[in-house]
Amino acid sequence: MKSAVETLNPTRVRLTVEVPFEELKGSLDAAYKKINQQVTVKGFRKGKIPARVIDQRFGRGAVLEEAVNDALPKFYTEAVNEAELNPLGQPEVDIKELKDNEVLSFTAEVDVRPTLEIPDYSGIEVEVDVVEVTDEDIEKSVEQLRERFASSNPVERAAEDGDVVTLDLEAKVDGEVLEDGVAKDVSYTIGSGELLDGIDDAVKGLSADQEATFTSELKGGSATGKEAEVTVKVTQVAARELPELDDEFAQLASEFDTLEELKADSRKRLENMKEFDQATQAQERVLDKLLELVEVPVPEKLLEDEVNTRKHNLEHHQLAQMGLTLDKYLEIQGKTAEEFDAETREAAVKGIKTQFVLDELVNKEKLSVSQEELTEHLMRRAASSGMSPDQFAQAVVEGGQVPMLVGEVARGKALAVVVEAATVKDTNGEIVDLSDEDEAEAETAEGSAEEKPEA
Repeated sequence: MKSAVETLNPTRVRLTVEVPFEELKGSLDAAYKKINQQVTVKGFRKGKIPARVIDQRFGRGAVLEEAVNDALPKFYTEAVNEAELNPLGQPEVDIKELKDNEVLSFTAEVDVRPTLEIPDYSGIEVEVDVVEVTDEDIEKSVEQLRERFASSNPVERAAEDGDVVTLDLEAKVDGEVLEDGVAKDVSYTIGSGELLDGIDDAVKGLSADQEATFTSELKGGSATGKEAEVTVKVTQVAARELPELDDEFAQLASEFDTLEELKADSRKRLENMKEFDQATQAQERVLDKLLELVEVPVPEKLLEDEVNTRKHNLEHHQLAQMGLTLDKYLEIQGKTAEEFDAETREAAVKGIKTQFVLDELVNKEKLSVSQEELTEHLMRRAASSGMSPDQFAQAVVEGGQVPMLVGEVARGKALAVVVEAATVKDTNGEIVDLSDEDEAEAETAEGSAEEKPEA
């Protein structure tokens, strides 16, 4: 086999491959064997039909076609390895010549990873938010905890903001009650915004056994997005009572004996959260600076596939689970289809460039992934997916996604190397030490797993 490589652009090449016919012998034998198992010829046992009979009855062309289809992947892979290419996606193969007992020649055009030059990144400087926990932050945190331990007691008065009301609901569209438009004994906190638009105004001022009718756009069910006439009846009004902020509350709501201990713990937790947010902000801003330093050509086909994948995941997974169409989502976001397309394309370009640059850094810095690091990453991914570690690991292995996880960990380590070399200051001008923070996760660098370009 002879092969040659022609560079069409920085991210695409054309392989020209010429195969002597004797190298097709194995595939020809396999083709005859396969056809033997599929056809019957009178006078011959199944699987024992001579090659010359198959040629006469079914045509030598059918055998050659089967043999070439079997051989092409092998010769293409050999040519790729010989040229030391890093292909992206499937090749476009064109058979140029096929002469029986003489030669097979074909071309294969394929996108490849661009060759990147990673410059010195030690001079990167970024600014991040200050880690600061105020007394107001503490009070808000404790108040949220207090809300969780609130009780409600029935009252004989009209409903007010913050009350918990029990409701019966009936929704009509075009005068017809929807099959899934009736609900009984629904508990709702006025002002929470957890039900239909307009329901707060409708129920405020109503007492038990009173009802009101209002119009609202349905957020779920069989008539999602349609205007409905909703009748709501209040069957009970209950006032929420918050526990007193004292040591007794601290003992009820936590493992601490005093309110001051509870507040001190809240301060520490908020500091940890803000430090994590600061570290994530540093990673994102360092990554942006790094991408500015490197010229990264993006294969158009890979970009097109990535954009389509992102759109599909949003429309058929995330939005479908919320009962929203893409048009409705864009309306809520206040975006046009053109703006959405532009933003999706921009995000896809950044995701692809990020993967290329961090993968190049992995090679440059000779970074490897240990079994312990892979296991820790798997545990985190399992937790975020809502699956048990065993379930997630099984799904990863069965889906052949172990290399993808290894790549995520390696890219996270590569970004951590750049962050460590960069100068990070807060808005007060103080140097931020991120050495104690966990290494950057690939999700921070590239977005969610379903959004990553898989090369």
